[in-house]
Amino acid sequence: MHLKRTLMAGIAAVALAGAASAEGVKVGMITTLSGGGAGLGIDVRDGFQLALKMAGDAGAEVELIVEDDQQKPDIAVQLADKMIQSDQVDVLTGIIWSNLAMAVVPAAVAQGKFYLSPNAGPSALAGAGCDKNYFNVAWQNDNLHEAAGAYANSAGYKNSFMLAPNYPAGTDAIAGYKRFYDGEAAGEVYTQLGQTDYAAEIAQVRASGADSVFFFLPGGMGIAFMKQYAESGVGIPLVGPAFSFDQGILQAVGDAALGVKNTSQWNKDIDNEANKAFVEAFQSEYGRLPSLYASQGYDTANLILSAMAKADVADQDAFRAALEEADFASVRGDFRFGPNHHPIQDIYVREVVKEGDVFTNKIIGVALEDHADAYAAECKM
Repeated sequence: MHLKRTLMAGIAAVALAGAASAEGVKVGMITTLSGGGAGLGIDVRDGFQLALKMAGDAGAEVELIVEDDQQKPDIAVQLADKMIQSDQVDVLTGIIWSNLAMAVVPAAVAQGKFYLSPNAGPSALAGAGCDKNYFNVAWQNDNLHEAAGAYANSAGYKNSFMLAPNYPAGTDAIAGYKRFYDGEAAGEVYTQLGQTDYAAEIAQVRASGADSVFFFLPGGMGIAFMKQYAESGVGIPLVGPAFSFDQGILQAVGDAALGVKNTSQWNKDIDNEANKAFVEAFQSEYGRLPSLYASQGYDTANLILSAMAKADVADQDAFRAALEEADFASVRGDFRFGPNHHPIQDIYVREVVKEGDVFTNKIIGVALEDHADAYAAECKM
């Protein structure tokens, strides 16, 4: 659907320096809006659109085209081709899943388009496959898992069972955890992407002698696993990244998630004015708490707006330089790009809690400060 935004100022308007480009920017958002992963894409879209609305006249200079990739690489490729060739977008964004990103991003940047990732950060695009027109506004896939490994060490875990789906983000997850985790592996299992029955894996955990379970299962996969794990009574402590304990998942999981520690570069209680305004505005606009994915969509839109305030997208070199500056108020607080256009940022430890009737997270510590990714040295832009 085409969403040419006629936007009102309001809801704690975000100030932007300078004037937006007179030509505006056409953005193509390909994201997951149906199926088991729909909640993630919906949150990215809603966070992005909220930033445009809060930016008033500057946000109105963005023409946004949103399409559903149905979590299928072939559909994502078809949509990208249409947006580039027929819609003639300037910027692409929105993809949640790393296998879809690998299918779309290299071809998009090869055709001279900017791609700004609000989520997927496969290692192949951070290292040797980096590109001057590719920016990741969320993380490199390994980052939150590296932080989980650092937390596991501080918690005294020595024998972790590791579980992730068999696709690029899953292999990056276990690689990231092991990069910082000092203990032994009680087991290492890759599941099918989209799997919903984890009886066999839980039986392996039970028999493994593990003192902890690290798992990365985003969206519906995480909901299914958490419910089945709680019902199994195994009771071995869980550690994971935010993806498995984010706002959209917690309500479906319920009490089974209480007390679980997870890692994230964002949470609703980060104490800065941009984040406070975002959380308040998101709740007012959509009637729910924002998720990690919503925060990433919001920051991605504000990055684009910050670049538009300094350069015309038709001047690619100037627009790219403006993106590299990342001159916007991130909900995360300190945020900058490394030499491979991936974030350098703090990553926190969160605990799942219940506030009234709502399950959510609170920050209990910092896992990694000012953290960059492991692949930047391989990037030769």
